[in-house]
Amino acid sequence: MSVWQGRIDHETEPTYFRYHQIVKTESITKQGIVGLIGFSCDEGVRRNNGRIGAKEAPLALRKQLSSLPWRNHIHINSLFDLGDIVCEGHELEQAQRELGDKVSDILTKGKAIVLGGGHETLYGQYLGVRKAVGQDASIGLLNIDAHFDMRSYDNQTSSGTMFKQILDEDPNAHYFVCGIQQYGNTTALFDTAANYNVQYFLDEQLDSPQFTKDLNKFMDAYDVLLVTLCMDVLSAAEAPGVSAPSPFGLSTLKVRDILRQMISHKNTVSFSICEVNPTLDINNQTAKLGAYFINEVIMNSFE
Repeated sequence: MSVWQGRIDHETEPTYFRYHQIVKTESITKQGIVGLIGFSCDEGVRRNNGRIGAKEAPLALRKQLSSLPWRNHIHINSLFDLGDIVCEGHELEQAQRELGDKVSDILTKGKAIVLGGGHETLYGQYLGVRKAVGQDASIGLLNIDAHFDMRSYDNQTSSGTMFKQILDEDPNAHYFVCGIQQYGNTTALFDTAANYNVQYFLDEQLDSPQFTKDLNKFMDAYDVLLVTLCMDVLSAAEAPGVSAPSPFGLSTLKVRDILRQMISHKNTVSFSICEVNPTLDINNQTAKLGAYFINEVIMNSFE
């Protein structure tokens, strides 16, 4: 609870409360909750030759979230923080399995929000969803990202391989990604996406009616939905603290709009935010933006 500190406008009146006044850190004992779990890891980013530092993000995100006003008064005791899974040394795969177990446990009581970590966080999140829903359920993977993250993993997995791993392993998983940068991915990656029947939209196509139509059709097609946001999809001016900043990235308001559509769908069970890098941030700008996105997810998860 030492992380959850901040301004107190009133000790007992819920309409004055902020996040740090309602979050719980004990074991979950009831249904209909939202559980936070951190993934302190950037081993996948290191393997992908990126700039490390994302392992510091779970703490930074909590600090920024702590003082935000809590607006959902009906569910005043419904937010639990279950701590962090920490990647020890280079043991990425072990940490991902541990994250999966924790996400699965949370999903027996409600919905799971994962505070990454590099985007390798996504694979652990997926393992937890698959474990919770069983092998026969279809899973729609929704990614807001500048990159496909479908590189080869012949030598080792990384923060750039997860979606290829999942699609290779799981015939009941399907992938939709939006925000793709035309010059942020090689032709080989576009070819890989086509070969795997990935539905994708470029960053410049997201205002089209076709995007909304195809997104809704995808979300309605599968038993459960998993949502992940890679913060490098945003404009570098708005999110400087990421491993791979995007000069032509999306605006904050566009990402918020897409996120609201994805999270509010009845089949969405889990969300992860990835690639916030506090060591590269400016005045906590990216961490604070990440906290605002998490707040959007929590508010919409209670609908």
